[in-house]
Amino acid sequence: MFQKLAWIALAGILGTLARYGLGGLVQNLTDRIFPWGTVTINLLGCFAFGIVWSALEGRWPTSGETRTIILVGFMGAFTTFSTYIFEFEEMLHDAEWLPALGYFAIHNVGGVVAMIAGLALGRFI
Repeated sequence: MFQKLAWIALAGILGTLARYGLGGLVQNLTDRIFPWGTVTINLLGCFAFGIVWSALEGRWPTSGETRTIILVGFMGAFTTFSTYIFEFEEMLHDAEWLPALGYFAIHNVGGVVAMIAGLALGRFI
């Protein structure tokens, strides 16, 4: 059990570092007014989760333990849903209705589309 927790923790460290690096890079390359770094991480996270889930359930079957390490450890640390909710709430609090609506739509519609695309690609590879 300790070994499994250690692997999940290591995967979490890697996911956190990937999230921090990519989110910061995207935010620095964009207007810094809208949280594009979080949008990128959440959409990429949904897409990657779909690929990994499909691939590990289909073409490259693995143990539940391995899936847990990857999906809970890495992906759990990489995706930023709690940050998304916080930023959305801040927009609502500041009465920024249109940006809040756009932020909500991009995450939710884009997330579903990215997950479907990732599942399809995962089945293909």
